Amino acid sequence: MEESNTGENKRSIGTEKEQLAKEYLLAQGYQVLEMNYRCRMGEVDIVAKDKEYLCFVEVKYRTGNQVGSPQHAVDARKQRRICRVADFYLLQHKLGYNTSVRFDVVAITGATIALYKNAFYYKEI
Repeated sequence: MEESNTGENKRSIGTEKEQLAKEYLLAQGYQVLEMNYRCRMGEVDIVAKDKEYLCFVEVKYRTGNQVGSPQHAVDARKQRRICRVADFYLLQHKLGYNTSVRFDVVAITGATIALYKNAFYYKEI
């Protein structure tokens, strides 16, 4: 039972931090298109527009830097998964591969929010 509560608590905190990231992105001039976009390839926290870019945004939260910074938690495996989701999104929404795509990370540590634009480049599958 305790594991279930921990899992529910993590999801609740995750949802709260994603909402915080959404508000932060809106304040930065982004247009948020979708939250928690899911497909058979995986999930991305936020899909947004920033000027000419279609941005796939991963939100990472840490209470502190004891286990590493949140932006470094988006490892190569996670990056490849996000890229596959981006490919599927482009296909599903009939957007050409000439669409300017960017991969951003919103890192939240305690009460500090940082936006890393172009946090990583497209990873081949």
